Amino acid sequence: MAASLEKQSPCKVNLLLNILGKRPDGFHELETLMHPVRVYDRLTFARGGKGIRLTCSEPALPTDSRNLVYRAAEAFLAAAEIKEGVAIHLEKNIPLAAGLGGGSGNAATTLASLNEIFDSPLAMPRLKEIAASLGSDVPFFLQDQPALATGRGEKVESLSAFPALTDAAFILIHPGFGISTAWAYQHLARFPKALNGQPGRAQKLVQSLNSASLETACDELYNSLEAPALEKYPLLVLYQEFLRSNGAAGALMSGSGSTTFALVKNVPAAQALAEKFRAKFGPTAWVTVAPI
Repeated sequence: MAASLEKQSPCKVNLLLNILGKRPDGFHELETLMHPVRVYDRLTFARGGKGIRLTCSEPALPTDSRNLVYRAAEAFLAAAEIKEGVAIHLEKNIPLAAGLGGGSGNAATTLASLNEIFDSPLAMPRLKEIAASLGSDVPFFLQDQPALATGRGEKVESLSAFPALTDAAFILIHPGFGISTAWAYQHLARFPKALNGQPGRAQKLVQSLNSASLETACDELYNSLEAPALEKYPLLVLYQEFLRSNGAAGALMSGSGSTTFALVKNVPAAQALAEKFRAKFGPTAWVTVAPI
């Protein structure tokens, strides 16, 4: 039984996010195709002492129960009936309020890591229950494959790697400001077509990624939450237009934003396009390339 552990915590992009309407419980019914991205935060865990002691490299993040890592640790220790304490340090590299699921990934990594250092007191179904209670995207990060998520996002079906993405790369661009998920969903009400999408788009994209070219598959990329976000932040429209007109097979906002991602045929082409983007838009945005 390890007394301490260090883990990488990845992020994700939504290749498709199709909102299917508001549910009676206040959540939104959706279908989304999520893909893990090899850009990481780093978490270290150590057993011992009393309670939960969380530290973080990012001063803007709280280190109490307002932090998903803290809440995940709290929920795990309670469910496993563990009295021993834990110290956690979060080294933050993924931008905040970015639509990349950084916080959700941190929470899932915390659940899996604490289960490991305390000798697996909880089975995976119980970890998934806790993950779903913490947030809609958290269950996705308990696995490391592309996945189709339905319901409010908590029902996760892992998928095999997509042939269309072989050798391809992501460019991630965060503009230096975030978009609140609550704001995005609140303003979706002004866009009835985006709020009440037609089901089946996610499965259509999966089929295309499995059988078509990268360029053809990218025709199916879609995000309902672009409707309010791109209206308020036209800079994101400029990002997408530039990326598409300079060689990206596709470009889309991830999640509720504000990150724009592009799909490019290979890593060298993605790195060249990222440099071109920096030359055009300057150093204000966070830009990174990640191989798929």
